[in-house]
Amino acid sequence: MSTICAISTPYGSGGIAIVRVSGESAIQIVDSLFQGRKSLMEAGAYTIHYGELIKPVDHEVLDQVLVSIFRAPHSFTGEDVVEIACHGSLYIQQTLLQWLVDAGCQLAKAGEFTQRAFLNGKMDLTEAEAVADLIAAQTKAEKDLALSQLRGGISNELATLRERLLTITSLIELELDFADHEELEFADRSQLNELAEEIDAKIGRLVTSFKTGNAIKHGIPVAIIGAPNVGKSTLLNALLGEERAIVSDIQGTTRDTIEDTLVLGGMLFRFIDTAGLRQTDDTIESMGIERSRQAAHKAAVIIHLLDASQPIDTLAELNEISDKKIIHVYNKVDLTPSFETKEGTIAISAKRGNIDRLREELVTFAAEQCHTHNAVTISNTRHYEALVRAQEAIRRVQDGLQMQISGEFLSMDLQDCLTALGEITGKISSQEVLNNIFSKFCIGK
Repeated sequence: MSTICAISTPYGSGGIAIVRVSGESAIQIVDSLFQGRKSLMEAGAYTIHYGELIKPVDHEVLDQVLVSIFRAPHSFTGEDVVEIACHGSLYIQQTLLQWLVDAGCQLAKAGEFTQRAFLNGKMDLTEAEAVADLIAAQTKAEKDLALSQLRGGISNELATLRERLLTITSLIELELDFADHEELEFADRSQLNELAEEIDAKIGRLVTSFKTGNAIKHGIPVAIIGAPNVGKSTLLNALLGEERAIVSDIQGTTRDTIEDTLVLGGMLFRFIDTAGLRQTDDTIESMGIERSRQAAHKAAVIIHLLDASQPIDTLAELNEISDKKIIHVYNKVDLTPSFETKEGTIAISAKRGNIDRLREELVTFAAEQCHTHNAVTISNTRHYEALVRAQEAIRRVQDGLQMQISGEFLSMDLQDCLTALGEITGKISSQEVLNNIFSKFCIGK
């Protein structure tokens, strides 16, 4: 492979910048530009060296730098890697890249360093994707999830599943190899069925965890639902701490959903302010109300907002919300001194910002969602789709065992299951899939 280079720190000027070089000639190329107390070619692994970057031709001094040496195979990419910490001047960064290219490097493509780590067996595909997720993490929950996957959480779980699947496959294959010897039985069908059920249950738990993983990664959707003028837009503004939605006493002001995000308790929430639910002949408002219903159906949490002085239950306007977390909130209690909070409800004054109890309820819900699922949580859509295919295949195996079909057909379904799981870790992958995954990485990683 060619030796590649890229700036690994974000674009722009800063205190320092890191330029990364990886490949068979990485140390030699950087050494040709570096002048320190000794040659980098003689440097040991995991050492840092102070010196100057000097252009070989005219001896122009570019910068004073620190150079870190990582030798193959014990580096991120599995190749010789050099990281140059220079001052964060854009001129210095771009000039250094040009010097490296002139010395024999190629500019790295997006994700090429991590792709080399995958191709050199330093990590599997789930761990490689976790690198991108860790870089993109905006909350503690996202960071924890990505770090768990980077440490091999999904890989270890799938390795166990593949081992169990291979046990079934080998027994079925033995049965096929000795099909002419009816007196020999290598595969007890009842035991195989129990094993298949166990695998199905484990895959099912991973599939189910995607709902939580997706919420952690993209935010828990929370729809604020209620009649017109109960204070939905005021509540959204109070939650966000800014005037995000227009507030007015005129009914029907909010005619479309307004969405914004907020981090509470280390979790990302997506709050959706909706049009007030009521009967109306206004065509535009009706469209907004329909979008309110759609938002409620897609949400994980519904904040059912009511006016404490004249509560109107609007949940009857919605269908299929039994699977949602519903928080009944009475607003404008500052205008209703005699209001008594009912059990299982929350009383607030959104206008005065008195919403701490609601925030606590949302944080508690998020914590329960994360806690109730197994430690291994799926957050990647590609993983989820492959697991669904794997589950469909193992269920075909179970049906086949019940119907006593030939081992040849069982073997085909088992192979489909193994293939689907292999696609997740990259044991089975096409170049097109790999290119698509790594093209989404930032340059320099």
